[in-house]
Amino acid sequence: MADAVKDSKVALVRVGYDGRVHKWYRGPLAKERYENECRVLHHLEDQGCDFVPQILEEQPEELYLVTSNCGSRPTSLRKKKAEELFRKLEKFDVRHNDQAERNITYDQRKGRFCVIDFEFATILSTGEGLEIQDAEAERERLKRLEEEA
Repeated sequence: MADAVKDSKVALVRVGYDGRVHKWYRGPLAKERYENECRVLHHLEDQGCDFVPQILEEQPEELYLVTSNCGSRPTSLRKKKAEELFRKLEKFDVRHNDQAERNITYDQRKGRFCVIDFEFATILSTGEGLEIQDAEAERERLKRLEEEA
């Protein structure tokens, strides 16, 4: 397994030598965040969304997820482009709820931007997901934890 892309109190993310992304959830609401990300990514796949990771393996008892690799963080990204990507997700019935540049990658193989990290996303038609208020409060708490790390 390659080096960690992210190693914090809330997640460990590594990219394997085969290019697959391995993510272990930990910290506050780890189980809920894991379940939500899996649910939303399955929904997006069912909707035909091709600019998000695809789930390759799930291990709920370990809070472990393997997804396809969507590239790396772009060296520059216009705010307008980021907003456009998050708006485009809503056409696939999903609101991201953590619309930060860190959640956008560029996949050179596909020649396009992708959106990642759906822990706090909501499926609009069903309301499934973490409540927006809860997501905002939890996101702020997680942000503080990461800053302390």
